[in-house]
Amino acid sequence: MTTTKLFARLAAATLFVAGLTTAAEAQVRRVPVRPAPTYSSSSATDGVKFGIRAGVNVADFSGDAVDTFKDFAALGNGALTQEMKPGFYAGLYVTLPLGPRFAIEPGLGYSEKGVRLNGRIPFEQFEFLNAKLDGTARLAYLDIPILAKAYITDGLYVYAGPQASLLLSGKARVKASAFGFTAYQNDFDIKNRLQTLDFAVVGGLGYQFQNGFGLNAGYDYGLVSLDKNNNFDIQNRVIKASLNYSF
Repeated sequence: MTTTKLFARLAAATLFVAGLTTAAEAQVRRVPVRPAPTYSSSSATDGVKFGIRAGVNVADFSGDAVDTFKDFAALGNGALTQEMKPGFYAGLYVTLPLGPRFAIEPGLGYSEKGVRLNGRIPFEQFEFLNAKLDGTARLAYLDIPILAKAYITDGLYVYAGPQASLLLSGKARVKASAFGFTAYQNDFDIKNRLQTLDFAVVGGLGYQFQNGFGLNAGYDYGLVSLDKNNNFDIQNRVIKASLNYSF
């Protein structure tokens, strides 16, 4: 085989390989490149989610009865203060997506509510005793909220909706002390004096992380007077903060 023929065959083989390479590159260019899927921290884009949550309540009462009680104490020269009562909150929920940014979230939870009132006995002749009064109402409810959630950005959302609450127990404690020691204490069962059902409007905001954990905080605004006999007007007010986990 002459040098000329050998060179010609090598050139032809080179052109053939080059043609194959060009065709392969053209085929790669024709296949669209799909971006890697991204995981959104928004539960509204990830299908139905179940979850658990637990946290704390800071509860209070509002209404004419509380104001009247304070006014009466002031007329008697008593220094009465109303304090928010801390409590425990825990529950279950399910997040049902309605679109990329909206979801409905029904739930079920145990919630401790109530209020604390304290002050001094309004009689000058007993001032040397440093006599004080303390009253605490401790109410336990089964909360059933149905919330609408709107995601502002991935993870960050606001929520609002109605809530029905079933009264599980109602206790009141009255305590009197003098010289720093408890002189009198009595506990009362007040469940039969209170409405069995309470209704509220709730709202708040939260953040859901990609690992399933989340944080939220909100406010419950009670709409129903708690007195079963309608002798006084008083409603629940609750601030909630909790940690949740969706799976």
